[in-house]
Formats: sequence, C-alpha cells, structure tokens
Amino acid sequence: MLIVMQPNASEEKIQKVISFIKEQGFDAHVSKGENQTVIGAVGKKVIDKRNIELLDGVKEVLRISSPYKLVSRTFKPDDTIIDVNGVKFGGGYVGMIAGPCTVESYEQMDETAKLLSSYGVKVIRGGAFKPRTSPYAFQGLGEEGLKILREVADKYNMLVTSEVMEVNQIPLFLKYVDILQVGARNMQNFNLLKALGEVRKPVLLKRGLSATIEEWLMSAEYIMAGGNREVILCERGIRTFEHITRNTLDISAIPVVQKISHLPVVVDPSHATGLRDKVAPMSKASVAAGADGLIIEVHHSPETAVCDGAQSLYPEQFKELFEDLKALAVVVKKQFN
Repeated sequence: MLIVMQPNASEEKIQKVISFIKEQGFDAHVSKGENQTVIGAVGKKVIDKRNIELLDGVKEVLRISSPYKLVSRTFKPDDTIIDVNGVKFGGGYVGMIAGPCTVESYEQMDETAKLLSSYGVKVIRGGAFKPRTSPYAFQGLGEEGLKILREVADKYNMLVTSEVMEVNQIPLFLKYVDILQVGARNMQNFNLLKALGEVRKPVLLKRGLSATIEEWLMSAEYIMAGGNREVILCERGIRTFEHITRNTLDISAIPVVQKISHLPVVVDPSHATGLRDKVAPMSKASVAAGADGLIIEVHHSPETAVCDGAQSLYPEQFKELFEDLKALAVVVKKQFN
C-alpha cells in the first residue's frame, strides 16, 4: 500500500509512520517529492488501512493493485533520474553507452575507448564474462577483462558497465564496474536480482528474450524491494517468429513502460537487430520514441571481432550517428549528456 503524507509533513511525523508500519511487519520505502512524501509499505500481511490513516501527518492510504509496487508511477509519479557520476538517464536526459561486445585485449579496448571518448561518450561497455549459447564459443577474459575495462576507462575519464552473471561475482564487479548489467538470460535469476538489491550501484536490467513487460518490471521490483533504487531498464529486442533480424525490437515498450513506471528506459539496438546497417535507424527510432539512453556496440575493427562483429559499428559510423542523435533528441525535448 502507499501512504501519502500531508504536504510539508515534518520529518518527525514521517519517521513515526515508518516506525509504525515496520512494527506491523512491513518494509518501508520512502519517495520524497518537493512538497510531499510517499511511503510504500510492502509486505505479505494484511492490515486495516484505517489504523494508518489515523496517524498524525497522513493524508491518505492507497492500496496498489499492480503486482509491481515500487516500480510503478503510483509509488513515484515523477521520473527517476539515475545519475552515474554526472551521466544521467531519465527525466529528459539521454545517456550514451558504447563499446565492443567483449573485451579481447588491452590494445583493443584502449583504441576503442580513445575514439569513443573523443566523440563525447562517457560510459564504455564490454563483456568480461560472456554467456554464450555454445559452450565452445569465447567465454570472455574474466577478471582480467574487468581490469582492462577499468584501466582504459580511468585513462580516458570514462565509466564502465559490464554484465554480471552470478551472485558470487558481485564483489568482484564492485571493484571495477560503475553500472552492473543483468543480461537477458538472467532477467529472472531471482537470487541474482535479490543480491543486486543490496548493492548501492546502478543496475542495468535487460528484458528477457521472451519476457512480457510485466515480467520485466517484476524483475526490477526484486531489485528495488531489496533497497536498490538505481535501476535502469533496457529494451534489447524480444524473440519472435521473425528470423531475418536477430531479435525484434519492441519500440512500443518505451512509451508503454514510461507511462506505468518512473524508471528510465534505454535501448540496445545492436542486440535487437544483429545487423550493423539496422543499428542507426533503430537508434533514431528509439530516441524519437522517448528512450532515456542507448547502448550501442562499437568496435575499432568489427571484421576481426571475436564475437558479434556483424552488429558492431565502425567508429566513424558511430560518430556520425551520435551527432544525428543529438540533433534528434532536441526535437523530442531531450538532451544527451
């Protein structure tokens, strides 16, 4: 349920309400606006809401019918802005993440980071642990890959995002990564989601290959219920009967999710299409539809890439696209930062 406090209710009154609902066996999640505070009471118990309505400073108590509570706009009407050391996602800001599918070597990452940084990209991506369909495919460099990512990012004053696959990898990732990424295959790895709820770093949550929007939001709810409010949703295409593209990019998911959730939505057009020449039009369509960010694969030499070279842009292609996207963002009253 949601407990809406009276405008400008004192901190003392807010804390008394929080203490009361905790005593009743609920978790308290607080969302503070400019003039009003909303407290989300999450738990499995049943309580007469009149007992809460009578508390000093409470304006009204609302029951939430949707299965996702903290993710919904009912809990937080305003857009959530995820600020990662100055790079913002949401609330009119569009964040850009770019880099190769996987970390192959220091030289590869250094060359790519150097170019991306010169174009104005502030967050670099790269897989250190790779979940591959075939057990014989390249599985990543592991911790050495994370070290390389961190080293080149620091060299060019960039941030790092990479995919974490298991609960026991989280402490390792916290040493090197600024945004922890949950891949499509792990969207419903609930033990991992619960553990990431205890982390105090942003989590980029990709939509599962065949996940509905509600299932996607419920996965985000796991993270937020654990106490981590910095969740970025990522639409990366879903599996359909179409086989010409790698997946089918669900552009409609952007405005649909933004209507029912306050969390920012970024788009991965590279994995969605799997084709280099389709990345630019899908990136533009995503920004036009209101995306809060993009994560695009860029490789300094795609033809020699260990994996996913066919969907990776050449640096000069990315540079031209990024300039076009900045101009397009202005049309929809957004800005890259």
